[in-house]
Amino acid sequence: MATATQQTTRTESSQAIGMSIPFDSIQEPGCYICNWSGHLLRIPEDGVAPGRSPLINMIGTDPLFVTKLNNNPFITVTKARTIASNLDCSVNF
Repeated sequence: MATATQQTTRTESSQAIGMSIPFDSIQEPGCYICNWSGHLLRIPEDGVAPGRSPLINMIGTDPLFVTKLNNNPFITVTKARTIASNLDCSVNF
């Protein structure tokens, strides 16, 4: 029973594919699409490692959201376009 609870906790804390989150809340490596522009973001493991400075820091008055496309930050562009299109995201890459 304890194992099932631990798995549920991990699922709730992970950023699911197709989930839109604020840009500054990215905590996992992966391939993301910018909801405001349709650009592709590749966030490597080093980009979210504890104790590291963020590789990208964007500041603005409007909230910036991204949608996670895949756990692999280096999926092919063609596959990323297909996933983004299936999620009805505006593609600009």
